[in-house]
Amino acid sequence: MDGAERFDRAVAAELPALFAAVAAMPPDRAGVRIAGNAAVRSLVRPDGTIRTIASHALGTIAHPVRAVLFDKSETTNWALGWHQDRTICVRERIDVAGFGPWTTKSGLQHVEPPFDLFAGMATLRVHLDPVDADNAPLLIAPGSHRAGRVPVEAIAATVRRHGVSACLAGAGDVWLYATPILHASDAAVRPRRRRVLQIDYTARPLPGGLQWQCV
Repeated sequence: MDGAERFDRAVAAELPALFAAVAAMPPDRAGVRIAGNAAVRSLVRPDGTIRTIASHALGTIAHPVRAVLFDKSETTNWALGWHQDRTICVRERIDVAGFGPWTTKSGLQHVEPPFDLFAGMATLRVHLDPVDADNAPLLIAPGSHRAGRVPVEAIAATVRRHGVSACLAGAGDVWLYATPILHASDAAVRPRRRRVLQIDYTARPLPGGLQWQCV
């Protein structure tokens, strides 16, 4: 399994509500973390398409535990190098063995968990705008989610070994990928608005009193 799959126009009917939900969010930041947004909560409702996709991927009932809006445009044409996602968002800091270091992002507590927690997660990217090859699609290294935690100094060699695929999309499409997969995003060649709502899912509780922040 490559670790990624596209679902064509899976949430096309819900785009107007999402456009309204993100309209007031700052357009000049690479990523805006979202919590308590009514439209986003509706998108991830228990009987919704997004929940169904995530639960099918994980093989059990999945729960949304983090949402981030990525907004690229002509004025915010940023790039992100090859990496693995390494942190989760929790309600409050509680020191638990194996969890750390801690960081604060957008006022929310983030911590790096044991890697096996990431191995049981799925990430869904909801595309609000079309993304072609010139407009900074997500790049993935297919199959790299099976490589475990990849040291920073080994990332380039791992990407070369697995190759690169571009996740092209239309508005309303959803990409699902295994959360540990190596991924990147170049600056757009022909920049246009490219909004993506990214939602992390898991089916596992946290130990030691830690609680997922949720959406």
